[in-house]
Amino acid sequence: MVLGQDKPEDEGQKRQINIVYGANFTKDEAQFPGASIFSKDDERQVQFEHQGADLWCDVAIFYSEENRLKAIGNVRLQQGDSIEMNSGKINYDGNTKIAKAWESVDLTDGQMTLTTDTLYFNREKQESFYKTGGKVVDSANTLTSIIGTYFMELKKVQFQKNVHIDNPEYTIDSEQLDYYRRSKNAYMYGPSTIIGEEYTIYCERGFYDTKIEQGYGVKNTTINYNNRIIEGDSVYFDKATSFASATNNITVTDTINNGVIRAHYAEIFKEKDSVFATKRAVAISLVQQDSLFIHGDTLLVTGPPEDRRLRAYRNAKFYKTDMSGKCDSIHSEEKTGITKLITNPILWNVDNQMTGDSIHLISDLETEKLDSLKVIENAFIIALDTIGKTGYNQAKGVNLYGKFIENELKIIDLVKNTEVIYYLYNDDDELIGIDKTICSKIRLLMENSDIEDITFFVNPDGDIFPEEDLPEDSRKLKGFIWRGEERIYSKDEIFDEDDNNIQLVKIRGIDQPVDIDTEERERSGLPPLENKEGTNPNAKAVKPTRPKLKKVGNTQ
Repeated sequence: MVLGQDKPEDEGQKRQINIVYGANFTKDEAQFPGASIFSKDDERQVQFEHQGADLWCDVAIFYSEENRLKAIGNVRLQQGDSIEMNSGKINYDGNTKIAKAWESVDLTDGQMTLTTDTLYFNREKQESFYKTGGKVVDSANTLTSIIGTYFMELKKVQFQKNVHIDNPEYTIDSEQLDYYRRSKNAYMYGPSTIIGEEYTIYCERGFYDTKIEQGYGVKNTTINYNNRIIEGDSVYFDKATSFASATNNITVTDTINNGVIRAHYAEIFKEKDSVFATKRAVAISLVQQDSLFIHGDTLLVTGPPEDRRLRAYRNAKFYKTDMSGKCDSIHSEEKTGITKLITNPILWNVDNQMTGDSIHLISDLETEKLDSLKVIENAFIIALDTIGKTGYNQAKGVNLYGKFIENELKIIDLVKNTEVIYYLYNDDDELIGIDKTICSKIRLLMENSDIEDITFFVNPDGDIFPEEDLPEDSRKLKGFIWRGEERIYSKDEIFDEDDNNIQLVKIRGIDQPVDIDTEERERSGLPPLENKEGTNPNAKAVKPTRPKLKKVGNTQ
């Protein structure tokens, strides 16, 4: 029985607030019934001790039966070797181990200082929080918010409402931000904006290493970077390497040249002034109030704004309402206004099919309108006879030079070893015959995509044959291949089956909650926590698992 009674008594003694130095003692039952009042003397302040913490003050009102006290004047609470809190007043409950401090409160752990007008300190959970505005200052940053909670074991501060970080290199504004004091890593939730010297980042969920200005966002993320706006499901940024990347549903907007790239993976290199994009990649630009779509397995944009160069590699295609084409690769230069279709190119303009070893489209640099085209080596132009619907008008030569007027191909010159087959009709659309001629040069004048007039230069040799006198196998020039079934009729047709069936990578943290305390320990190389008390169970985080391709992030 005696032993059974000793244990609660021992526990009660452990919970009891102890007086270390009382100095002057008095009572005031009228104003403070049941309380003992202690005040400092000339030598030292009043001092109390409770379960590893010491408290000093000028005046203490101590309720021993209730195991609580109110400390007044130059109050200092010391816990262990690191935690110290100073204030004008403190209410402390020894049973719950909760302290409420107010009047010019500051709390420090030796590496950071938290200041506020009122602070609650839960020693049982090792948490402190404010809800009327506070500031945290450490060696790297100054952080302010309306609400803040400091998790002492994790060395983490969770800031909420009007969160602001001030740093000589950048500022951060967020609705909620979790900040780890050791690593200086920040995890953002809700609308958040980071403004650096040469970049602006917006996201609604993301991570930022405040020491090296590196991070990512995985919800409604936008980076304004080097005259480009980068958007995507997941966007990564690294100031040190002047590098950004994006994954899934990406848009990269050139704010100077008004060009847009869409893809499911992209990399942006600031120092090289370049963009690399793949996975259903398409570049979109405005030509004469009409959008030009260029696609390739890989897109590469390089050069400063005045000399942008676009390259589309492998399975390259383009589409404009009145023109489309495809080839192995497309090279386009802003400075010269030349777009080159390289290796097995084919171009469709209205009803005309053009092929050759390479095709060049030239724009007028002042008007930005399509000016002319060149088909270099083995030039061949074919158009279906729009009246008879069975034959094909054809012309070929070594090179072809075309002139556009108001975006319509009006003049075509074929030079060297030229040949033509053309179906002639009278005004009643009755077939007169089929013209088959060879000469040194041919000029075709076009109207509404039909040949309006043909001029033969230098010793033309040919004739107009009645239809019945020209066999079917003689109605096609050597090398004739009609590829109408390959023609691209819409912007969606620049993508093949593989493009349309791309499986997007799964972005960690978008759909499923991720414990950011666990992530932070992984990131910092620390072992997992066995006791998760003090973490935020509602917090969600994201983590980039860098692909082997390059230093990019946010996928798993």
